[in-house]
Amino acid sequence: MANELEQQVLAKAQLWLDGNYDAETKERVKWLIQNDMNELVESFYKDLEFGTGGLRGIMGVGTNRMNVYTVGAATQGLANYLKKNFEGEKIRVAIGHDSRNNSRLFAERVADIFASNDFEVFLFDDLRPTPELSFAIRQLKCHSGVVVTASHNPKEYNGYKAYWTDGSQVTAPHDKNIIAEVNKITEVDQVLMGKNPENITILGEEFDKLYLDTIQNEISLSPECVARHADMKIIYTPLHGSGVKLVPASLRNFGFKNVSLVSEQAVVDGNFPTVESPNPEERKTMAMAIELGAKEGADLVMATDPDSDRIGLALRNQKGEYILLNGNQTLVLLMSYQLTRWAELGKLDGKQYVVKTIVTSQMANAVADHFGVKCYDCLTGFKYIARIIRDNEGKTKYIGGGEESFGYLPGDFVRDKDAVAACALAAEAAAWAKDTMGLTLYEWLQELYVKYGFYREGLVSVVRKGKEGAELIQQMMVDFRANPPKSILGSPVVRINDFKLLETTDLTTGKKEPIQEESSNVLQWFTADGTKVSVRPSGTEPKIKFYFGVKAELKSVADYDKVLAELDGKIEAIKQELNLK
Repeated sequence: MANELEQQVLAKAQLWLDGNYDAETKERVKWLIQNDMNELVESFYKDLEFGTGGLRGIMGVGTNRMNVYTVGAATQGLANYLKKNFEGEKIRVAIGHDSRNNSRLFAERVADIFASNDFEVFLFDDLRPTPELSFAIRQLKCHSGVVVTASHNPKEYNGYKAYWTDGSQVTAPHDKNIIAEVNKITEVDQVLMGKNPENITILGEEFDKLYLDTIQNEISLSPECVARHADMKIIYTPLHGSGVKLVPASLRNFGFKNVSLVSEQAVVDGNFPTVESPNPEERKTMAMAIELGAKEGADLVMATDPDSDRIGLALRNQKGEYILLNGNQTLVLLMSYQLTRWAELGKLDGKQYVVKTIVTSQMANAVADHFGVKCYDCLTGFKYIARIIRDNEGKTKYIGGGEESFGYLPGDFVRDKDAVAACALAAEAAAWAKDTMGLTLYEWLQELYVKYGFYREGLVSVVRKGKEGAELIQQMMVDFRANPPKSILGSPVVRINDFKLLETTDLTTGKKEPIQEESSNVLQWFTADGTKVSVRPSGTEPKIKFYFGVKAELKSVADYDKVLAELDGKIEAIKQELNLK
């Protein structure tokens, strides 16, 4: 079987040697054939799949790698679909990119292909936050857009995300239809290039100002509190990425005057030299920022990932230690702040709503219930949050929403998670809490746990790389469906949600009911004591994720450490029971 696969791979590699590919690419393919069959197989054993969110993969030569040819095929396929979908219209597209190696090269190739298809193209002059690309699509009335980024993945990766007319990532039916068109691009010569460079308009600082002013005008709720605490100390790191200019500029726009950057990480560099992984979810990634925060006694320590759509927050507790919030805590704080201020300003009239994903903390539902605001639960991914916003336009007003993976979107002028806006909102919330209650954000979070219940979440990501890893992950989901746990820590499983089969099963009665959602490979188990476990393969990375949610009563802040230890112990015990340690 191995020999058969190698022969298939060698045949595909030969097509690259014989085809209209550049000399450097051909030399690399030759080298792999002669020196590294394992890497050759990984590079050619399949085509890099244009999934429902676009492309993401390791950079290199081959059909299963991110390079100008796989990017080119994706772009031509997207262009062909746009021409079919908007027949007779002058199609407009916007293009952005982050700080990753080859991101500018790929973005310029995308612009060239779109221009060669006679589209009107708007290309940012340099790296920009992903949310600004979403904003540009809406502001410039584009039909589509592309951002070149692999988000918070390791340096070896790059990616390609496609957007639709409302500034959100593509959803059904367009996602599947685009995939079908991309799959029709089987020859490099099918990709149009080198024509109509005059169709490309460069976007620069004037557009940045429009974006930043819109953030300030649309989401600021307490300018008077900011004015009284304008010198609040904020430490920020862009982690070598695209937030380097606009996050500090947004904070200044809100009125904050004491913002310091982690200088070593303010250097734009796709190798991310100061971190193992540019992911603000990990404390070691935030270490330099937290160290500087401790040195300077900062009120807030913030980070954004390379494309500046995810926010990391570290807050100082009563002992002076900096606690890195998880994405659920950040969401609860930002949503609670927005709803509290909307209520105080008399802006809530029953026609507003918030959104969270199905694997995000149930505490958000409790907060929304308290304010009489509807909380939608949707599939994981901001495109599903954007779809709810789109479906409610003209009927009810979106306030904010997000997901546990460090993404939050305040306001609807962007349709993807927006760390530029979220950083400014978090800083304003900190100023408001200090001004009105004399509390730090961390102290206010503890008060919220007393009010709504102490919700605690955990996450385990099991990584399985390569072809065998992908097959193993799929088999794990098959096994879980066939043999779900009967109980978790002694508490019986009473309900199972299967988002692939789109049915929820009440195990106490055996009754099954349909789930009104798009099909997705996610399983959820609910126990009698209120524990929730969700399992889903990542759509963009070689991993399967397990999400844990537990809850307890917190009678007073004085009991915080004790109850926290109990909840964390319960999550650890669940991991052991599921053999995830």
